[in-house]
Amino acid sequence: MALDKRSATCAETILRMVGTDGTAAAPHARALMQSSASLRDIADAVHALCVIHGAFPGIVDRACTGTLDPGARDWLEQAATTMSAERALLVRLTAAAGPLPSTPGQAASQAAILGQRHALEMLAQSDRAGCAAGTALAFVLDWAAVRGVLDGCAARMALPADAPFSEAATEAIAVLRAIVATPSVERAMAFGAQQMLAQHRGLWQLLEARAAARAG
Repeated sequence: MALDKRSATCAETILRMVGTDGTAAAPHARALMQSSASLRDIADAVHALCVIHGAFPGIVDRACTGTLDPGARDWLEQAATTMSAERALLVRLTAAAGPLPSTPGQAASQAAILGQRHALEMLAQSDRAGCAAGTALAFVLDWAAVRGVLDGCAARMALPADAPFSEAATEAIAVLRAIVATPSVERAMAFGAQQMLAQHRGLWQLLEARAAARAG
């Protein structure tokens, strides 16, 4: 895998997936960004996100360890530092949000969330060339929408705003658009991105179902 500005095919595929299949397109995530969102629903989402993404090593750290391409590795190392700050934000918000809200079917939900975390770990450390990089790129791009939920949570709890995430997302787009790879590596990148987004989509669907169960 090399970095060059001559090809955008893989980039546009992944960017399209992030827009249509990612957090920004999830109805429950969008609802949590509203000022009228239930604090119980916000707390539930923050707790789940912390279980999946609040521990080290995260997706980007794992991908960085297994990626040999110098260009991609340079970006991954920078992104790992950025995501370390995001993990700290998650921990602060989880503490501020208070206990996990009581919800029917908690044991099954917890098992599903742990399964999602495991699936993401496997994607991020895949030895299939391109898969881990695609996973990490899509994750960082999707995190821009996740931050919308976290920023709304911070505002509701009168916590100071963290540094904007927009620069990290912009850098990820630039790296993605600069990648020129063989067709097999491009397919692996798209697969990693697709599967990562599927896990986030499943998470928001689970959280929406949990919110409905509490309301019922």
